[in-house]
Amino acid sequence: MASAAVVIPGLLRGSAGAICTPAAALTSAPRALRHLTLTSIMKSKRKTDHLERTANVVRQEVVSAAKVCGAADESPSVKRLRLLVADKDFSFKAGQWVDFFIPGVSVVGGFSICSSPRLLEQERMIELAVKYTNHPPALWIHNQCTLDSEVAVRVGGEFFFDPQPADASRNLVLIAGGVGINPLLSILLHSADLLRERANKGSGYDIGTIKLFYSAKNTSELLFKKNILDLVNEFPEKIACSLHVTKQTTQISAALKPYITEGRLTEKEIRDHISEETLFYICGPPPMTDFFSKQLENSHVPKEHICFEKWW
Repeated sequence: MASAAVVIPGLLRGSAGAICTPAAALTSAPRALRHLTLTSIMKSKRKTDHLERTANVVRQEVVSAAKVCGAADESPSVKRLRLLVADKDFSFKAGQWVDFFIPGVSVVGGFSICSSPRLLEQERMIELAVKYTNHPPALWIHNQCTLDSEVAVRVGGEFFFDPQPADASRNLVLIAGGVGINPLLSILLHSADLLRERANKGSGYDIGTIKLFYSAKNTSELLFKKNILDLVNEFPEKIACSLHVTKQTTQISAALKPYITEGRLTEKEIRDHISEETLFYICGPPPMTDFFSKQLENSHVPKEHICFEKWW
């Protein structure tokens, strides 16, 4: 997913970022100036490359070698890659993306990580899910990438969920459209890891409930269906999902049917989940992201509780 990370002002914890925090935590740039700069990036209609679009976004300095150790079709148009990153200095927070460097390809890709930080900690692996487009990095992934292909990655992005053990408990509402599910799956998987840690150790961050709203054209384009439903079944009192399809032409399977709504995700469905303890993470096509972020603001959700990332 080529992406430009954008957050509404007031979402960073210091320069590294974390969960949504009060605007007072932003001391590196005046609020109005930061909003103007990021809004200008968002609204630019000129086609720019990933590095240019994200030039003002926080990045790590380390560029790490990575090797492709798995590849599979996640949908008819999306390929899922598993990368081995042996570099111990490489780390990321759930929701962030990587600059993706390919030998012999001059254009640098930008793809959200769709796996949990725990997978990296335990196995030194990250996963990406890349949609087929004519963008050179995506073309390479779909047409030329093979097992043991060597690339390089660098972490960036200010859209992530990284609570500390003593932080206040929050509910999460995750709103995804199309391949915008990628960073939100990472957040969902990380939330599940936090739930397991709390259950096993009796300590750690006390996360609230998590509700995923996810919309795609049809069920074949709903990515990570098994991952999502496995988590819903593992944590029925904590994790729930509502899957929307807008152009379904085939019969919906019995396993998916209880979770599927035919038609677009509506403002009312989101509004029913508003509370003082809830953080909203949105990633999808720009019109969808604009619509729901604006509706949440109009419903008096504090800006620091609305986190969004746009992709093109």
